[in-house]
Amino acid sequence: MTATVTTQFKTQFDDSLRMAAQQKKSRLQSTVTDRGMIEGSAFTINNLGSAGALDENVVRHGDTVWSEIQHSARLVYMRDYFKALPLDRNDIPKMAANPMTGGQYMQALLAARNRRIDNIIYTAALGSISSVDGLTTYTLPSGQVIASGGTGLTKAKIIAARALFRANEADELADDGEFPTMLYNSLALTQILSDTTLTSGDYMTGQMLQNGKLDGTWLGFKWIPYEGLVNTAGVYTTVAYAKSGIHFGKGYEEGDVAKRADKKNTWQVSIGASYGAGRQDEAKVVSISFQ
Repeated sequence: MTATVTTQFKTQFDDSLRMAAQQKKSRLQSTVTDRGMIEGSAFTINNLGSAGALDENVVRHGDTVWSEIQHSARLVYMRDYFKALPLDRNDIPKMAANPMTGGQYMQALLAARNRRIDNIIYTAALGSISSVDGLTTYTLPSGQVIASGGTGLTKAKIIAARALFRANEADELADDGEFPTMLYNSLALTQILSDTTLTSGDYMTGQMLQNGKLDGTWLGFKWIPYEGLVNTAGVYTTVAYAKSGIHFGKGYEEGDVAKRADKKNTWQVSIGASYGAGRQDEAKVVSISFQ
């Protein structure tokens, strides 16, 4: 009977491993100030304040009047991270594709490392940071926070954030001249593409709507996709920042493939690292919430 023929059909098993959809590269490390290799358990961020404008000299041959200028130093602690993936030696001969010799296990760990780096940078942008002496804790002031207000990532919020960078001399028109970076997730993208006040121009129609993405510099920001935005009861918080406003440093980084004698010679692929990030200046960071 022809019905029994189908039981003889063969199945060709895949001899390759393909990584599932995920963020593989760090998207934020290049957008901040990279302090490179850090020796020790922490690093400092030293700041020098403004001396203001010159005082008018109204007394000839008078005594020198000194002005004060603020010096401050912030402390960023390094934190350690580790992840390991085991593969039983008895399983290897049974697999058509060995994820160790093919490098997929290490690729997965490197992707995990890069996602952690982005999380560290994002958290540092919004979090608090202490002075070296521990007497002062710096947090984002209310003037640098744009509340949700029950609305999405609207044009008004984007413009308000852009205006803060200009008022603080922290945009591309400042003497240092750096475009601020804005992070967005899929919800923000949906809201922006659906807002006719943001997509009515020729450029928006030709680029954003056709490509379905925010690309390059737009409305005074460099837009970077990041799905790791904090979600608190349906309210997301994104952040815009100048490159010099956040410092990132790394300690050791080590990947390893080893046979674990204490685990019946199970192969272990692992990576360990030490990272830290901190905010240099609140005037260079803006928090924006939307829902």
